Amino acid sequence: MTIKNITVLGSGIMGHGIAQVSAMSGYNVVLRDIEKQFLDKAMEKIKWSLDKLVSKQKITEEQGKEIFARITPIVDLAEALKDCDLMIEVVPEIMDLKKKVYAEVDKVVPEKTVFASNTSTLPITEIANTTSRPERFIGIHFFNPPQLMKLVEVIPGQKTSKDLVDTTINFVKSVSKEPVVCKRDVPGFIVNRLFIPLVHEAAYAMDRTGATKEEIDSAVKFTLHFPMGIFELADFTGMDVIHKATIEMHSRDKKVINPHPMIEKLYNEKKLGQKSGEGFYKYSGEQYERINLTEELAKKFNPIQLLGNILNNAAWLITNKASDVQEIEKALLLGMGLKKPLFETAKGFGMQDIVQELQKLARENKFYEPDPYLVSLK
Repeated sequence: MTIKNITVLGSGIMGHGIAQVSAMSGYNVVLRDIEKQFLDKAMEKIKWSLDKLVSKQKITEEQGKEIFARITPIVDLAEALKDCDLMIEVVPEIMDLKKKVYAEVDKVVPEKTVFASNTSTLPITEIANTTSRPERFIGIHFFNPPQLMKLVEVIPGQKTSKDLVDTTINFVKSVSKEPVVCKRDVPGFIVNRLFIPLVHEAAYAMDRTGATKEEIDSAVKFTLHFPMGIFELADFTGMDVIHKATIEMHSRDKKVINPHPMIEKLYNEKKLGQKSGEGFYKYSGEQYERINLTEELAKKFNPIQLLGNILNNAAWLITNKASDVQEIEKALLLGMGLKKPLFETAKGFGMQDIVQELQKLARENKFYEPDPYLVSLK
């Protein structure tokens, strides 16, 4: 399976980012959207990004022009797919919308084209089964922004061929990214399965302990070795993204997430985080602001319950043969920026104490029942 020509469906932040990294690696790229104005805006952003790389002397001016010339914006769907080897779909995370797009694509796409969806939470198998080629369909989840983030989750559906998994891994490496394979099409895949439930758990921890957001975030940053606090990270990601992922994951597996009403409340109040000026925290300007977190504040909160939550979901992935420790650590390092391996941090806390903490919480709510893999480590 040779990939030379790529069509990216959707020209938003992720779409034009994926188009840019593909063109930078020598692929011919068609960027497709439903209106020319969306494409014009996307091409402007790509040009700005390439100019920035030229000014930083990462690429020459000539290279910048060549890369830009490899991306062709097209509105007409049939024309956009005419000679496509790999189609990467980056339309919004709404299952009905994706199904509608694939129904249109199926009518005009060449026989040789393989399908990839950049979804971060929707089941690959379910989307694949709406198409004429489920064995030639795969999940390829780039992280935002694709130009900077190294991690790409590769998610085979139930019918995806082994050849396509290998081809996709090679494609990801060819665009200078690091693939992590989620071996089973489970809700949230790897990173979101660990990250999204943790936001809810932090809100419960605030209820249980009376700790402040800043104390919890400081402990997450300095004791659990995250690049920023969990509430801060939620604000950075956007409450709209977190709320939507929560609904998707929880509707498919009640065991993955214990939804805290605060997330839905913030979403309903349009307090979406950094982008709207308020989420868990308030922000004053357009510029991305960091919350003042300190090691002093970190000492005031013990994040063992949060650690238990993320470890329990990691253990679930291992027990259910969706991943292994090495791949999970790679995903957390590249996808969430953890500065120390998760299981190493857990050893410092004592696995027995973590399991006991989960068992204590499970007496109130079965959701916290420790996974057998975690119990085996204590």
